[in-house]
Amino acid sequence: MKSRSIMYVMTVFALSVFVLWGCPKKAEVTSSPQTQKETAAPKEEPKTEQAMATEKAAAPKEEVKERAASAAEGLQPVYFDFDKSFIRDDAKAVMKANADWLKANPKVSIKIEGNCDERGTKEYNQALGQRRAASAKKYLTDLGIAASRISLISYGKEKPVCSAQTEECWQKNRRGDVVAAK
Repeated sequence: MKSRSIMYVMTVFALSVFVLWGCPKKAEVTSSPQTQKETAAPKEEPKTEQAMATEKAAAPKEEVKERAASAAEGLQPVYFDFDKSFIRDDAKAVMKANADWLKANPKVSIKIEGNCDERGTKEYNQALGQRRAASAKKYLTDLGIAASRISLISYGKEKPVCSAQTEECWQKNRRGDVVAAK
């Protein structure tokens, strides 16, 4: 009788370990690049707040708007599969192009906006959009972009680009928009 209860407890414990082991893990977002080391480039001296304010005041407003518009030209959205938050193989080239553009424009910070199609609850899509944005951020940091330049937001299903109820339209809404932060 005692050995049966011990066997029962051991079996439940072993099954619990396997179930917990198989649960999906959270996407880790690191604060420093992991795959590529930054090349040793001469670093600029940090500017004081007064110097930055003087520079900002000196730049005409049209020039600031022009820089913001050109920033948006080089960044492309990344698309996801239904109910998934990993970077697809066909989206890796887009993410590489975004990383290359960010390396060429080191002063630009970005915001990754996670979006979903209309299916699913508001709360579920909000969480899925956040996972998609975090996945895109991790991919960019792995390509050598500083995590401090990237902020995340999830819009869930609140900002669709297409409203038809077709798979083609839903695919357009399952995205992570990479936009220049303002």
